Amino acid sequence: MAKSGVTLDVFDFFSGCGGTSCGFALAGMNIKFALDFDHEASSTFAANFPDAVVMTQDIRQLKPQDLSSIVGRRQRPLLFSGCAPCQPFSKQNLSKSSKDSRRSLLGEFGRFVEHWLPEYVFIENVPGLQRIQSKDGPLSAFVRLLRRLGYDVKTDVLPASAYGVPQTRQRLVLLASLVGDIELPARSHGEKLTPTSTVRHWIEDLAPIEAGQVHPDDPDHHSAVLTDINLKRIRATPEGGGRESWPQDLWLQCHVGHEGHKDVYGRLSWDRPASGLTTRCISYSNGRFGHPEQDRGLSVREAACLQTFPRSFRFHGSLSSKAKQVGNAVPPLMAKAFADQIRRHWQLRQQRIPGKRSEPRV
Repeated sequence: MAKSGVTLDVFDFFSGCGGTSCGFALAGMNIKFALDFDHEASSTFAANFPDAVVMTQDIRQLKPQDLSSIVGRRQRPLLFSGCAPCQPFSKQNLSKSSKDSRRSLLGEFGRFVEHWLPEYVFIENVPGLQRIQSKDGPLSAFVRLLRRLGYDVKTDVLPASAYGVPQTRQRLVLLASLVGDIELPARSHGEKLTPTSTVRHWIEDLAPIEAGQVHPDDPDHHSAVLTDINLKRIRATPEGGGRESWPQDLWLQCHVGHEGHKDVYGRLSWDRPASGLTTRCISYSNGRFGHPEQDRGLSVREAACLQTFPRSFRFHGSLSSKAKQVGNAVPPLMAKAFADQIRRHWQLRQQRIPGKRSEPRV
C-alpha cells in the first residue's frame, strides 16, 4: 500500500485480511505489524502489505516482549488496533456461549497495550460487545484497564455509512488516546452532508459475469455457483426485491407463513446502501447478497468494493475463505476516518507539547 507523510506506526492485532490497515495506510500511516490466527487471511495481509511483519499465531501464545525487535526505538508514535473476532457477540451467531474462549481475546490484547502503552488504541466490533453488562465483561473490563493506564476513552455505536461505506452496517467503535482528550471523527455522509454512498457507485462498472464464473482479468471477480432452483429464484426476483416476488412453486417450506428473514434470497438495490455484509456475503441464500440485475450472488470483488477495499487489493485462499475475509474486515473507509482523526490529534498535540512521549513498561 502506498504511504506518504507517515506519522504513526500501526500494530494490527486480529488483523484478518487487512481492512483496518488498508484504511490506516490510505491515511498515510506505516503498517508495521499484523497478527492473526487465520493462515489464509494472513497470506492476504502479507501480499498487500509486503513491508509489514506478519505473524500467524494465537495471541494467547505470544508475550508482549516478543514484539521488542519490531517496536524498536519508537521513533514514531504507536497505534494499536485490536479488532477481536466478533462472532461471540454477533446476533448472527445463534450458538454463542459465555464459555466461548474468544470472549477473552480483548483481555489478551490488553496485555500488549499495558506493556507498550501505545499513544493510541482503536477497536471496531459488533454492537453486541457493548451489551455485555457484567462488570467483568470484555468491553467494560478493557475500558477500565485503559482508564487506569491514563487513556482518554471514547466509544459509540455508529453506522459505517456515516463514513462513506455503502452499507447499513452498525459497528461499535472505541478510540483511546494517551496523549490528551480525543473525540470520535465527525460523520462525513448522511443528512445535510455528502449523500450516503450506494451500491451503484461502487460496483456498477464492474464487468458482467455469470454465476460460478471468474473474470479473466481479476481472479477475485468470482461468483459462486447457483443451483438450478436458485437460478429460477433469482430470475424471479426484481432489483431490491426478495422472495415475496416468487411464484409459490419456488417457496421454501420454512418460509411459508414466516414474515422474518426477508433479506434472505434478496437482490441489492442500485441506489441504496447494501445490507451489512457477513462472512457469507457471496451466498445468495444467506442474505440480501444477490446482484441488483445479474442472475447471481455478489462476487468477492463486488463484496470487497462494498466494504470499500481498493480494486488493487488481492485476496488469497479458497472462494469461501475470501468471502469470510471480506465479511470479517473493518471497512477501509471507516478505518481511514479514524486514522485521519488520530493524525490530526497527534499533530495538534505536538504543536502544543513538543517532545513529550509516554514510555513502555519494562
